[in-house]
Amino acid sequence: MLKSKLFFVIDVLAIVMIPVALWFAFFYAPLELRMGAIQKIFYFHVASAWVGFAALFVTFVCSIIFLIKRNHFSDDLAAASAGIGLLFCTVVLMTGPLWARPTWGVWWTWDPRLTTTLILWFIYAGYVFLRKFIDDPDKRGKYCAVLGIIGFFDVPIVFLSIRFWRTIHPNVVQSGGGGLHPDMRTAMFVALGAFTLLYISLANKRVRLAKLEREYYTAE
Repeated sequence: MLKSKLFFVIDVLAIVMIPVALWFAFFYAPLELRMGAIQKIFYFHVASAWVGFAALFVTFVCSIIFLIKRNHFSDDLAAASAGIGLLFCTVVLMTGPLWARPTWGVWWTWDPRLTTTLILWFIYAGYVFLRKFIDDPDKRGKYCAVLGIIGFFDVPIVFLSIRFWRTIHPNVVQSGGGGLHPDMRTAMFVALGAFTLLYISLANKRVRLAKLEREYYTAE
């Protein structure tokens, strides 16, 4: 009962925080002088990337736990987080070109960070499809766990790509907040908080759904 109430509160907070994050991005944060209004995409682009990476980290950890303990919960949470991480990664790849076109003059460039992010998307798209094509639960969990562990190693490559290679992608995670105005930084963290709540809410629902499906098929 306590857990249900906690997740109900998280659901409500997620619903409330999304419009709050929009208000912070569009009205609270000041207009960027060079890029203008298009820079507002930044708040959701960056928040999606951070939460997406966090979701894939959960998949990574739960995949290791599943290979050791073979428990259903870790497999369910790994699957849920992979799907949600793929969703946030898709948002990153969709908002990036919208921001890049007026800023760089092109929709897409094979910049190291963009390329490694696209590779990450394909890895976890493969993870999601793999879960659909394997019927045996034990084999599905084992094969997907291996892919979830190996695939995660692309995440630090994406994150560190702007340090490994010459890139035109901006670095917002550095000392001094990447040169962000304090109000911009506040708006960014509000968006990050809203997307984190959304992730927790969605992950909880997907894990519960997986449990109900398993109970239904076991009862047959």
